[in-house]
Amino acid sequence: MKPAITRRGVIRGALLAAAGAATALAGAGPVKHWCGWDRPPLGGGYAAAADNLGVVTHGGVQIHYFQPTAEKVVALTFDDGPLPDFTPRFLDALDAARIPATFFMVGSRLEEHADLVRGRLDRHEVGNHSWSHTDLATLDLAAASRELERTHDAIRRHAGREATLLRPPFGHLGGSTVLAADAMGYDIALWSHQMHERNYLSDPAGQARDLVTTVRPGSIVLAHDAGDRRRLVALDALPAMIAGLQDRGYRFVTVSELLAATPAKPGQA
Repeated sequence: MKPAITRRGVIRGALLAAAGAATALAGAGPVKHWCGWDRPPLGGGYAAAADNLGVVTHGGVQIHYFQPTAEKVVALTFDDGPLPDFTPRFLDALDAARIPATFFMVGSRLEEHADLVRGRLDRHEVGNHSWSHTDLATLDLAAASRELERTHDAIRRHAGREATLLRPPFGHLGGSTVLAADAMGYDIALWSHQMHERNYLSDPAGQARDLVTTVRPGSIVLAHDAGDRRRLVALDALPAMIAGLQDRGYRFVTVSELLAATPAKPGQA
């Protein structure tokens, strides 16, 4: 005797069939926005990184998110600025604590708001965070290179230094991004810890405790000096977080200084 076919079973079967069809189509070629972002461009996205040897300079890019070291050093990093609402306030907090940080700046914002940081970056490092904060993994090599080159030039003109580090927006990496970074002599800096502002909207002290208890020697901490008012959680957490880590013997350094820290011996990290 055949089992009864219920309405729920029909719906479930239809959903499974649709999922199977989507999978089959995905295997056959690009499918537009069926299951999230699933249409990488042919010349960028997740294409092979070294498919244009004419622009290869170093033959490889170092990607860092943590530095295994026995030294009690930690790097604070701030993305997406400079913008008027928050960047000066973060700089004030860092000045009060007399510690350095690394700012991964958006080139168009630096071009527009250079006065916010002029004369205030002596102890800090500046990295490249693209020109327009677009997802570099969706761009071909020419477009990704323009994003990085325009920002590199803005950092040189307004911050008076040569950037050596790239942090791609959203932490997304594609082959074209890696190849553009190689051509410019960049290393790529991601992160091992981050501020979770949504989780601590009314509890900046809790955000500080979270980092103080989880940071390890060689950690790279992500925060943002641009965005909506949630960023105030990170700002309000900074003094307690800095003091807490210093009480545990930590020293704050730029990302480049962190990467130069003495590597841990086997068993130390």
